[in-house]
Amino acid sequence: MSTRTARADHPRTPRRRPAWAGRNYSLLTASAVVTNLGAHGALIAAAFAVLEAGGSGGDVGLVAAARTLPLVLFLLVGGALADRLPRHRVMVAANALNFLSQGAFAALVLLGEPQLWQMMALTALCGVGQAFFNPAAEGMLLATVSGENSNRAFALFRMAVNGAGIGGAALGGAMIAAMGPGWVLAVDSAAFAVAGLLRAFLDVGGTPEREPGGGLLSDLREGWVEFRTRPWLWSIVLQFSVVVAVVGAAESVYGPLVARDQLGGPAPWGVALACFGVGTIAGAVLMVAWKPRRMLLVGTLCVFPLALPSAGLAVPLPVWALCLVMFVSGAAIEVFGVNWMTTMHQEIPEDKFSRVSAYDWFGSVSLLPLATAVAGPAESVFGRTEALWGCAALVILVTALTLLVPDVRHLTRRPPKTLSPAPPPAPGLAPSLASGPTPDLTGAPPVTTPAASPAAVRPGA
Repeated sequence: MSTRTARADHPRTPRRRPAWAGRNYSLLTASAVVTNLGAHGALIAAAFAVLEAGGSGGDVGLVAAARTLPLVLFLLVGGALADRLPRHRVMVAANALNFLSQGAFAALVLLGEPQLWQMMALTALCGVGQAFFNPAAEGMLLATVSGENSNRAFALFRMAVNGAGIGGAALGGAMIAAMGPGWVLAVDSAAFAVAGLLRAFLDVGGTPEREPGGGLLSDLREGWVEFRTRPWLWSIVLQFSVVVAVVGAAESVYGPLVARDQLGGPAPWGVALACFGVGTIAGAVLMVAWKPRRMLLVGTLCVFPLALPSAGLAVPLPVWALCLVMFVSGAAIEVFGVNWMTTMHQEIPEDKFSRVSAYDWFGSVSLLPLATAVAGPAESVFGRTEALWGCAALVILVTALTLLVPDVRHLTRRPPKTLSPAPPPAPGLAPSLASGPTPDLTGAPPVTTPAASPAAVRPGA
């Protein structure tokens, strides 16, 4: 019998995805990958668009602040709406807004000399979209994950998204050097369109209808009660309000300036950011199998390495050493991210998750607009090197203080049967997984640079 005949008589059994990786998991993963491919390059492109238009380091900080200020202002409203409206519709609407705003930003850069106020206005619209997207994305993510598979599902999702970030950052840096930042912004706009289309096909038929609440303010109060009564939650969010602010300022403002002056331009900086992405994949691979009992203790210890990129830029390290530093910090924060998401899934009721997530995001990014806005003046007063060393020291200080909270040290993983119940999935609806986001890691577009953004650094990303 020939080999061909044998294969015909004994056809291979088609490969199947894991039981928890159904249609929704595939759609959410694919859309998050597409978004991160565009967004990671666009973040570098936005900084260099400002610099090529004649802007200073302070102007780069103002554009970054213009993105994050509306994010802070609208997050709580976005969280309340995401617990009231179908979450996938909120996500699609936010993607549409980001598609339009990034498309206009690209056209502005490609067709003329963009003014600072125009770039600030368009990035502000991106921030508004992200404010509504992030709580809805995280609520959608955790509502359909089973307790038994949550650790593995979170890790695999983040592995896929961070892999896209590697390609996006490296390709973005190379495209900026070869074609200019405008085309990278255009690619990001197209990515939002594709991601929104994919998310429109999410199957939410099996999601139970939520009980009508007492109004927007009542919903926000309920979310606040859930937030403030959990010391582990608000202490880590306070920690990240400082961590995200100083790391974001260091890498969104000082990073491009160090790259321009001492590293050779955007391409080496893109490679360094891609190494951060490689590190996050390594951390995700580790977390597929590793389930530490004291999730928050392990995760918080892994925040200390986030001081390394700021210190590396302060020296500054040669490109190869900076890439190594970025790899280590990426692996460490990914270990934190998976443990944080698993803790949230274990402890927060599903019907209040988007509101709690909104308070999480709000606290984590609340200081970021101020930090990015004052980064330029701080450089003038203290010097760039001194400012970067200060960023590294603050990360170490606030992380050490967080370890003093007993719940952070002692909260433990419970058996799956005692986890907060998830709603029963519809036929074909996977317990599935974004800031992306970050962050992504929920597929949310990052706010500053891939290494410094809430989608990669903040809790829940």
